[in-house]
Amino acid sequence: MAEEAAAGSGGAGGSSPLPGKPVMVVGIDDSDHSYYALEWTLQHFFAPGQPQQYRLVVLTAKPPASSVIGIAGVGSAELLPTVEADLKRTVARVMEKAKMLCAEVAQVSDARYESMEGDARTVICEAVDRHHAEILVIGCHGYGKWKRAVLGSVSDYCTHHAHCSVMVVKRPKHKH
Repeated sequence: MAEEAAAGSGGAGGSSPLPGKPVMVVGIDDSDHSYYALEWTLQHFFAPGQPQQYRLVVLTAKPPASSVIGIAGVGSAELLPTVEADLKRTVARVMEKAKMLCAEVAQVSDARYESMEGDARTVICEAVDRHHAEILVIGCHGYGKWKRAVLGSVSDYCTHHAHCSVMVVKRPKHKH
């Protein structure tokens, strides 16, 4: 089960639903596709001057260091603290960029920012349930059929397992 690593503004703990408006969870990682999905969501649902219909929860997943190292063999235990520190720096960078986008694109001041440890698919679906979210927004890396089969697709998993409506935001392909 995922454990909460950090919660931001908008309330403490993150274990109870947000009062009032329905909740929108936006799952992000450290990819351009993910940041595009957050920015698109902010422009379309949280435009400045428009009444906010949703309470925003921005969520990222931090994989356990042991899952990143895998079965690297002898000496891998010494790498755990280094990998863990690097993962924590990545989460901090993701959250800072999310806060910056929320402030600059839409002036969202009451968003909640959460980082949970675990597999992104599980972490996102658990957050949807925990917050009783009405909608989940996630980006799409645009993997092809074979790459998606090998690596797995967070968006595909969430569309089938999240207990709410799911919007997958695809970054437009640039035409040359």
